[in-house]
Amino acid sequence: MNASSCRVGVDIGGTFTDIALEHNGVMHSTKVLTDYTKPERAILKGVNEVVAAAGLTLGDIDQLIHGTTLATNALIERRGARTAFITTEGFRDTLEMRTENRFEQYDINISLPPPLIEREHRYTLHERLDVNGQVLIAPSRTEIDELVERIAAGDYESVAIGFIHSYVNGAHEEQLRDVLQARLPQVSISISSEVSPQMREFERFNTVCANAYVKPLIKSYLDRLVVTLEEAGGRCPVFMIHSGGGIISVQSAAEFPVRLVESGPAGGAIFAADVARKYGLNNVVSFDMGGTTAKICLIENKVPKTAKTFEVARTYRFKKGSGMPISIPVVEMVEIGAGGGSIASIDSMRQIRVGPHSAGSEPGPACYNRGGEQPTITDANLLLGRLDPDNFAGGSLLLSVENSSAAMLQVVGSPLGLDANTAAYGVCEVVDENMANAGRVHAVESGKDIGDFTMITFGGGGPLHAARLCEKMGVSRFIVPAGAGVGSAIGFLRAPFGYEAVRSSFTRLSAFDANAVNDLIDDMTSEAMGFLRQGMPEGEPELECTAFMRYVGQGWEIPVDMPFKAFVDTDVADFKTRFEAAYTVFFGRPIEGPDIEVVSWSVKASSPLPPVDEVVQINASYRAEPITYRQVFDVVSGGYVKAGIYERETLQVGARVDGPAIIAERETSTFVSSSFVATVQPDGCLLVIKR
Repeated sequence: MNASSCRVGVDIGGTFTDIALEHNGVMHSTKVLTDYTKPERAILKGVNEVVAAAGLTLGDIDQLIHGTTLATNALIERRGARTAFITTEGFRDTLEMRTENRFEQYDINISLPPPLIEREHRYTLHERLDVNGQVLIAPSRTEIDELVERIAAGDYESVAIGFIHSYVNGAHEEQLRDVLQARLPQVSISISSEVSPQMREFERFNTVCANAYVKPLIKSYLDRLVVTLEEAGGRCPVFMIHSGGGIISVQSAAEFPVRLVESGPAGGAIFAADVARKYGLNNVVSFDMGGTTAKICLIENKVPKTAKTFEVARTYRFKKGSGMPISIPVVEMVEIGAGGGSIASIDSMRQIRVGPHSAGSEPGPACYNRGGEQPTITDANLLLGRLDPDNFAGGSLLLSVENSSAAMLQVVGSPLGLDANTAAYGVCEVVDENMANAGRVHAVESGKDIGDFTMITFGGGGPLHAARLCEKMGVSRFIVPAGAGVGSAIGFLRAPFGYEAVRSSFTRLSAFDANAVNDLIDDMTSEAMGFLRQGMPEGEPELECTAFMRYVGQGWEIPVDMPFKAFVDTDVADFKTRFEAAYTVFFGRPIEGPDIEVVSWSVKASSPLPPVDEVVQINASYRAEPITYRQVFDVVSGGYVKAGIYERETLQVGARVDGPAIIAERETSTFVSSSFVATVQPDGCLLVIKR
């Protein structure tokens, strides 16, 4: 994309909708409250604001790239379509039985999350394939017709189809889909062999059900968005960010909306990776704190860590295993309910708890003066002096200290015998410790020491909490990029066009068949390229191949990078070497003796990333003078201290800001505690280093 083009990134979050416009190398951004009823209205409002600031019109926009939490929220809140699920006879209750894993093994009253599709809406068909995709029982046309009539009588908007072993052979799913479409053309249909052709039926069934559940909702929203923009004068194509961090067409997104789950956080990881490329940083932890959740992602060698499965809608304190598994490629991150709108409370043991429930934008935190009565993290930050009540969101939203104090005192302070400010300190400490624990565990699970990483922080709340998180995690430096408050939206503008195809195809190295593997890779490449060419500019794509491998007898596999080429049978030795090297990184040493098997394959096609202007880190050349002072609570000092207040846009390159200080900007504020010093870098980033 040439430098003179006008591109807009839009990120709908649970509280704010972030807009970033880039034109002639200049960035314009804004935040508007998310409109839950019609999200496209908030988009149009925000886009009009940034277009006006840039001196342009909607007709000047060349490309709009969009990420949204709508699919995620629909799954969490169970606000999807009336959906039926059809599976192989005998497997009707797989969604409810889950797996043998207990996410809280010592809880005798454990309550499993309810299945997305209730039992009365789950149907079966007498058919069966074996593990190699060979037909054991062919479905009869008579039974198919009878089943289709039952679906028609159920008045469903959407149907999910998932048969046993269909990831190897989707013929039976396709046969049923064709009959359903002919009889019920108005019904949306999703089949697992297209949505998620991966082994493990519980995860695959959940994924196709989730896709079918949100498909009518997302298609309706995307259609309204395109029409709304056109009616307002915008004629640009609309693209979507998927959870793996690539750009796909709006048509592809409407067909596979489950790929939009986690699309917003993926944009944030791309934003951090772009900064890492500029600064030549190989070990980065990105910290994105918005209005509803906080996300932490490891970025190694300037590339966000990815996975082929993840969970949404966790029901048990955001504990792994308590949510809905989704088997699609995703930027791997840990996410906890700790955003600016997360609600603070007291549990039965008189301990402070924060989240996962959020005040969102309606009614919002108590300080918003929009009817909220519950104390939130934003209320706590206001009471601790980290936010300016008269200059929040550029002055567009006046905050009420009185409301925050009253809510904090009633819910947290009075039950614990604390004043409002001490209660606010407790709330922030709890949430900071929760996020620090999440970051440490995420790093350990990847075999890393998080103390060796540089933090890149963004989102409306990230820069406010980054200093305390670094103190808790032993991280000595963090970077606050320019435009950090709308980091995910900017990340959309840095994302490549890309698509990742993942398929399960079981093979042991002792019986490796190069021709079969090459046929599979060719098929996956065609699939990925088909999605890529729907929007990618001319040019040669970058292709990556990954094998997911394990020792025979193990229950899970690890990703192993492979060369993208035509394999031959003698490549088995190279496969073994690569697997043992990857296994050693994860677990310390390889195992002698057992055979090795490949469970799944991944082919990723993406447009090349444009070159970045490398930044040479500089030291401070002058000490900046604050525009005023304010009493701010500083944990290191143990109380309220006189902190300098700085306007970020007035700080010149080389400016030094000693903590305690607040560096304010329109979409966020950076809190520099007394143990840190900030320096403005040549690209406008704040480099904050521990003294």
